[in-house]
Amino acid sequence: MDKLGSLRAFVKVVESGSFAEAGRQLRLSRSAISKYIADLEESLGVQLLNRTTRHASPTENGQRYFERAVVILSEIEAADQAVTQAQSAPRGLLRVNAPMSFGTMRLGPVLADFMARYPELQLQIVLSDDLLDPVQDGFDVTLRIAELESSSLIARKIMPVARMICASPDYLARHGTPKHPQDLREHASLTYGFLLTGNQWKLTGSDGDHWIQPAWSLCVNNAEVLRDVAIKGRGLALLPEFIAADALRKGELRTVLDDYSAPQLALYAVYPPTRHLSVKVRLFIDFLVERFGRDVDEAAGRRATTR
Repeated sequence: MDKLGSLRAFVKVVESGSFAEAGRQLRLSRSAISKYIADLEESLGVQLLNRTTRHASPTENGQRYFERAVVILSEIEAADQAVTQAQSAPRGLLRVNAPMSFGTMRLGPVLADFMARYPELQLQIVLSDDLLDPVQDGFDVTLRIAELESSSLIARKIMPVARMICASPDYLARHGTPKHPQDLREHASLTYGFLLTGNQWKLTGSDGDHWIQPAWSLCVNNAEVLRDVAIKGRGLALLPEFIAADALRKGELRTVLDDYSAPQLALYAVYPPTRHLSVKVRLFIDFLVERFGRDVDEAAGRRATTR
């Protein structure tokens, strides 16, 4: 039995949930994948996968085997890279998942620089505001803007993401400017409803923490939409700074409740736990830290000089 081939086939089936998709990614037929799995189960004397006509998922034994198999394959990849990386540039496919707005506004403009630096890498970028599973969906690295919950994944902080409450000058002229978090209950709010806190806003000032459940007129999973609707005067929006910054510079939005702050989020690079991080993932994450860490320092300097 080709044990290494069987391990690769098994891991791909678990990650993709499908024999056909595993075959497509490994460039093998579905029947070849099935034979690899059958040989592996026969050699171990246990069933590793629950199968339906369209889906495959690991059994309890299969899940334990999968977790160890991922580590083994990572060790083999690391061994290969340790021998070859001194002589060659990183190559192969790098699959990245990123939030839609961050992808279009911040990641997109710097991708060409990364590609120029590592021309033998193939980049596959999937932009989505859905909470995808990095392992099950087959991503090498996933970018998330969040307060991360505990998980089995590894997360590296790339940059902080400040948030502020914004409204258009027209809206504030018609409805007044809130002076205290409790005043938000009397205002129309535009909310991002896919955070761990739901539609609640937490604001902290010298008088402590305030949890506000705003009366929202729009709930959407994309902050650019919230910004655009706020510019049109439809309500107050709690926006990441990088999304609101241009509209604030142009005077299309103004911040309110500046003496209070929302919990700071952060951009994280999330990836499956392995003893040796693959070179292509490490280089991509280092590039993001280099590029966006510098942007944060420059932005902090600009804010300091204008106060």
